[in-house]
Amino acid sequence: MGDALGQPTEGMTPNAVRARWGRIEGLLDPAAAVSDDTEFALFSARVLLDHGGDPTSDDVADAWLQHVVPQTGPFRGAGFSEMAAIDNLRHGLRPPTSGRHHHAWSDGLAMRVAPYGIYAAGDPSEAARLTRVDGSVSHAGEGIHAGVAVAAALALAMTAGVEALEDVLAEAPSHVPTDSWTARALRRGVAVGAAAADPWSAIDPLHDDLAVRHFPWMDLGPEAVGLAWGLLAAGRGDFEATLLAAVNLGRDADTVAAIAGAVLGALHGLPVVPEAWLGVLRPAEGLCLACVRGMELLDTADRLVALRASGAAA
Repeated sequence: MGDALGQPTEGMTPNAVRARWGRIEGLLDPAAAVSDDTEFALFSARVLLDHGGDPTSDDVADAWLQHVVPQTGPFRGAGFSEMAAIDNLRHGLRPPTSGRHHHAWSDGLAMRVAPYGIYAAGDPSEAARLTRVDGSVSHAGEGIHAGVAVAAALALAMTAGVEALEDVLAEAPSHVPTDSWTARALRRGVAVGAAAADPWSAIDPLHDDLAVRHFPWMDLGPEAVGLAWGLLAAGRGDFEATLLAAVNLGRDADTVAAIAGAVLGALHGLPVVPEAWLGVLRPAEGLCLACVRGMELLDTADRLVALRASGAAA
């Protein structure tokens, strides 16, 4: 949902969003398709399912080499981190070396880790481990920390009660180095968001505090998770307002909204989603990754839950 909502404002500032649309209060395009954020998450789910919930980094790299690297059409919407990893893999590099490049701290891992939180429901440490396994193919350092934080929080959210948002937000920093940029951004985001009356009033303070405006690209992992955590703290569980605030904030809006939506979706389930947004739940079109064309979001999530249940029963 967040991916589809946020695409029109990706790369913009809050002032630029206001100048063009005023206040966005819903899907700008009711027929919006998901982008690289969701399609890479579906690919991660596919690898997890193909390897019985326990892939190695070599398994992930082999999957990229088999299904992603040979793609001849454009990787529409793919970030610099993914394209650098593809190039490294194409030239024979393997993880973790394939993930060590000049854009290794992007939010490209954080955007795709929902499958690990779903599969490792109730086990944040396992979700974090799986994220590190996956992340070493395309990311390093802060890029991996940002992904780990999101996956760990999602795993807790999957089994926590709907009133446990504060606990979920507090879980994330405990899985990354205390003095990391990611941990500092998570803590700062929560502090700024909690001080706001609602997610709408948190937009400008979060942008002013966390946005790295001197850098030309807006897909920094620590920034994205810090903004998402700030909006979640300000939204206090309100799915619609939290995601729409992410859209109106801009920056890497589709990723920030996707992360926030994943956390609240894990806490509350599908009934929290506004009826008008459910049309987004269509099979993936393969706009970025041709190999996930036809994969269905809810079916994939159900398969991840069933895989975990079968492992627990065994």
